[in-house]
Amino acid sequence: MNLGQFIKGFIEKRVKEANYLGYYRGPLVGFAKADSPLFNTLKAVISKDHYLPVDILPRAKTVISFFIPFSKSVVTENLKEKFVSKTWAESYIFTNRLIEDICKKLSQTLKMEGIEANWVEPTHNFDTERLLSRWSHKHIAYIAGLGSFGRHQMLITRRGAAGRLGSIVINREVNSYANSPNIFCLHKMCQNCDYCIRACPVSALTNEGLDKKRCYQFLLKVDKYFSDLELSDVCGKCLTGPCGIL
Repeated sequence: MNLGQFIKGFIEKRVKEANYLGYYRGPLVGFAKADSPLFNTLKAVISKDHYLPVDILPRAKTVISFFIPFSKSVVTENLKEKFVSKTWAESYIFTNRLIEDICKKLSQTLKMEGIEANWVEPTHNFDTERLLSRWSHKHIAYIAGLGSFGRHQMLITRRGAAGRLGSIVINREVNSYANSPNIFCLHKMCQNCDYCIRACPVSALTNEGLDKKRCYQFLLKVDKYFSDLELSDVCGKCLTGPCGIL
């Protein structure tokens, strides 16, 4: 069995099956060696208590990262809506469930092949005081070669930035590992794009960087606004511009 191809096919099939609401485009899947020195750099870049792959799975060999890009209709609705669109909030909730389902079902399937696996929930795995994650899916995706960071500090893949990320750690090597990610941010490509800064509804994103506390306070207001939904602390306005869908 070509393990890498099997994993990619499994994730693609699950996303296709879940796409009856039209939320998605085809997913991207990448792999990183669990002993890559880049994982150690996250302790300096994010926090000293950021997990290493071996903290997730003691005999870790490979980290699987996958990106589920939102459809054009989901992004367009959030662009047109003055506030955050309800479709964006609903797709966020639905996709978090989908990622958990993929991680759970893939882990169970791999276990039948004698492969150990473990994973971290797709969201709300962060310290709400420091606003720092102990397993940053976007940084994991960067290490796995799925994309590079934009001015908005979100990952931009070859299919854009609008979507959700998940990751799984396994104790088996695959035959396809990450290449150096391309740069997709127009600003970083010297095209003077400031869309994401202008789109932020609370000016949390500026030329100086991201005010995480201001951003998070707005996300909590969004959750309160959509009180009929599950936890929906989400905005995505900075992802509705040129880099949202590629």
